[in-house]
Amino acid sequence: MFKRIIFILLVILTLCSFNLITEQNIETVAAQSNVITLRGDISKNMTLTPANRYVLEGGVFVRAGATLKIKAGTQIFAGPRSFLVIDRGAKIIAKGKANKPIVFTSAQDQGNRKRGDWGGLIINGFAPINNGDAKGEADGEGNTGKYGGNNSNDNSGILRYVRIEFAGFPLSPTNELNGLALQGVGRGTEVDFIQITESGDDAIEFFGGTVNVKHLLLFGSMDDAFDWTGGWQGKAQFVLVQQDGSIEANNGIEADNNAENNDLTPRSNPTISNITLIGDASTKTASSIGMLLRVGTAATIRNFIVQNFKDVGVRVKDQSTLSQLNSGSLVLESGVFFDNKKGDAQFQNNDGSDAGNLSAMFKNVFIMDPQLTDSLNKTSPNFRPKSGSIVLDPRMVAPNNDPFFERVNFIGGIGPNDTDDWTKGWTSFRRN
Repeated sequence: MFKRIIFILLVILTLCSFNLITEQNIETVAAQSNVITLRGDISKNMTLTPANRYVLEGGVFVRAGATLKIKAGTQIFAGPRSFLVIDRGAKIIAKGKANKPIVFTSAQDQGNRKRGDWGGLIINGFAPINNGDAKGEADGEGNTGKYGGNNSNDNSGILRYVRIEFAGFPLSPTNELNGLALQGVGRGTEVDFIQITESGDDAIEFFGGTVNVKHLLLFGSMDDAFDWTGGWQGKAQFVLVQQDGSIEANNGIEADNNAENNDLTPRSNPTISNITLIGDASTKTASSIGMLLRVGTAATIRNFIVQNFKDVGVRVKDQSTLSQLNSGSLVLESGVFFDNKKGDAQFQNNDGSDAGNLSAMFKNVFIMDPQLTDSLNKTSPNFRPKSGSIVLDPRMVAPNNDPFFERVNFIGGIGPNDTDDWTKGWTSFRRN
């Protein structure tokens, strides 16, 4: 009799322990259901696994103190008008692999997916911005939470081998959700091997912060591909951009400091190396520019290719940005322009009038065919340069002494060899 009582007590304790675990770790739900809906607030640590199908419903917020872990190979399907926010003080640990990427995609059936099906991934951090209030904080677009602070080394987690598909939509002409929004994110955060496909607004946008990024493939965005504002001071290497002319694609890069006060600090001043920007001259938009640098941004952009844009290769707009160029705080070095329909490098006055060619102010920049293998292909592009291309001339390559940057012997976002092709195995160019 005593043994039976002990056995019953053990069973009760086991069930109680199971209930406690299920409240904190989603993995234990796998045995109960293969489809798990995520909605509202995630306030405790949670792990998503490839054994389940996860569906985002509405705005999902990972709250401060909680960590959302996503294991390699997991797929998250986003319902209409849904989005995922990582609050300041929360973390996302999404560590995919080259053969098992983590995929955020539309919950619509394959064949019916399209840009803007959901609102994308938003990460808020405590790093400095220049558009904040007296506390150095700002409100994220679309009521996605506070961001900004004074911790340049803030750590919001890891994104590695992650695809974000069919996200991004405008809430109003000045308030949009992007594929990936990094709002006041610090350099303690790792962002590496990211593909953002078919975004209904910008592919990736940096709102201030100090976060560094590597290996970005940005394809078919409705608005800009690579966008910064509000004092971003991070670094980027190995970026591939391809526009889609069937939509109103805008700029390869759109770069701002602060529209209200062009000289606010911390001034936007990223360092970017090895970037390939491929436009589509047939785009429906009135103006499509390779790099639009404006409202006082500084930057160092090295080892770049800008090809096939409907407008110009690079436009420096307004006097405050030209001042950065004249002072040496805005640097374009070691690049190739080719087949941009209205020229390669122009300055534009505040009233919109063109005021001259800027090519002479850039160092080691050429206007000639970079001889990329098949960069205009929309279904299976190949951005690798062919043998004999000028971008493989070692005299072209600007060195980067910062240890963040890998030393390479080519310009552009990818090298000529199979071993250089960091897109293999985990990327996708499916349209819907």
